[in-house]
Amino acid sequence: MRIDKYLKLSRLIKRRTVANQACDAEKIFVNGRAVKASYDVKIGDIIEINLGKNPLKVKVIEIKDHVLKDGANDLYEIV
Repeated sequence: MRIDKYLKLSRLIKRRTVANQACDAEKIFVNGRAVKASYDVKIGDIIEINLGKNPLKVKVIEIKDHVLKDGANDLYEIV
């Protein structure tokens, strides 16, 4: 799954277009490297989001194509 779609489904970022723009601006890092929106997310990846004042680091636990609002937190854990 593409990282922009994963960020949207996990509700770490509200809209996919915002996630796409954040990747273009090199605000999204995976395993310490800046990535493009087309990066393929894998289980175990460490995603760092540098939007706003407080950066957020999460570890990918699960990847699903469809997630309800209540299940979005099950896709990752905060590191």
